[in-house]
Amino acid sequence: MKQNGLKELEKHVTLLGWLHLALNIFTLFIGVLVFFILIGTGLLSGDGEAMSILALVGTFVLGILVLVSIPGIITGWGLLKRKPWSRLLAVIIGFLSLMNVPFGTLLGVYTFWVLLAHDEAERYFVAYST
Repeated sequence: MKQNGLKELEKHVTLLGWLHLALNIFTLFIGVLVFFILIGTGLLSGDGEAMSILALVGTFVLGILVLVSIPGIITGWGLLKRKPWSRLLAVIIGFLSLMNVPFGTLLGVYTFWVLLAHDEAERYFVAYST
């Protein structure tokens, strides 16, 4: 492995870890925000049925966004800690992120470029774990 190429890969893996963390924490924040907006809207309406429906929808949206964002947060943490399992998880999360236009698509493409297009990426994670 070339030392210069390794330093470059290390920078990209660090950036990739932070991007996974940031996008997924932002997704989690949006879920919490939508939840409180829907709950608040239901309370402001004063209608019991509207409160119930909006609370149910808000809880559902928050639950889905929590389920979607937690694996991405774990991925970002794993990449920053150079855990060997994080490379495979990042590729999977990157693939699933492609559907989240535009930021998830960019993150997915960047994930593939960093972790699959660099020949030394696999060896980097294995070497880092020993």
